[in-house]
Amino acid sequence: MKPRILIADDEPLLRAELRELLAALWPEAQLLPDAADGFEALRLARELAPDVAFLDIRMPGLDGLQLAATFGSRTHVVFVTAYNEHALAAFEQGAHDYLLKPLDAARLARTVERLRERVWLPPPDLRRIAGVRAASAAPVQPPSWIQASVGQAVHFIALSDILYFVAEDKYTRVVAQGLEAHIRTPLKELAETLEGEGFWQVHRSYVVAVKRIAAAVRDGDNAMWLSLRGHGARLPVSQRFQHRFRTM
Repeated sequence: MKPRILIADDEPLLRAELRELLAALWPEAQLLPDAADGFEALRLARELAPDVAFLDIRMPGLDGLQLAATFGSRTHVVFVTAYNEHALAAFEQGAHDYLLKPLDAARLARTVERLRERVWLPPPDLRRIAGVRAASAAPVQPPSWIQASVGQAVHFIALSDILYFVAEDKYTRVVAQGLEAHIRTPLKELAETLEGEGFWQVHRSYVVAVKRIAAAVRDGDNAMWLSLRGHGARLPVSQRFQHRFRTM
C-alpha cells in the first residue's frame, strides 16, 4: 500500500515546495490534492483518509490544531509553522513532528525517515490537541527591533528605522534608511505581528511603515502605487488593500 499524504497550508509557494520535496524524499507515497484552508483540508481528509497530514498551524477556516483534533487516531500529523513554541506545544500532545518555516530540506528528510518507520502503526489520538489551541491563538508580542543579516554580519534594526519589508524567495528583505538586510521570518507572519505597530500590508509581497508613506497614486492603468518620504522606491498596492487609501 502507498501511504497517502495531505498538505494543508494557505501559502501556495510553500505547498509547492513541500510537495516537490516530499515527491523526491518519499517517491512511493501518494500525494493527495493540496488544501489552502482548514475547511478544504477537512473535506479532503474525510473523502481521502490520509495516512499523513502536513498542517499549517495558522490558516483560514479551521486552524491546524483544530483540524488535527478532528483526525483522532486516524492520521499521523506533522505541523508546519513559523512559531516554534506553538509547534512544541502541539508536538507534546502527540503530533508526529513539526517543521519550521522556511522549510529545511535536511529536517524534512529526518521527518520522512521517521514517518516511514511508523506510518503503518496506529497514530496517537489527537482529539486532546484542541487544548493547545489557546497557545496558538495567544497574541504575539511585536519586537522593538529586527535582527537581520547582511552577508556575514548581523544587524539590529529598530522598527522605527524600517521603511518596508518585501518577500524574496525564502527570505524577507528589510529596507531601512541606508541599509538593506534579510530575515527568515515569512512576510505573512510579519504582517500579522506588526499590524498594530504602524505597519500595513499593501501587497502580498510588501509591508510598509505607514509613517513613511508620502502619497498613494493611481497610474493610467488604474494601478495604485505608493511613494515614500526620503526614499525613491515605488511600492505596488494590490486591489485587496486599496481600501486603506480611500479619502475620509
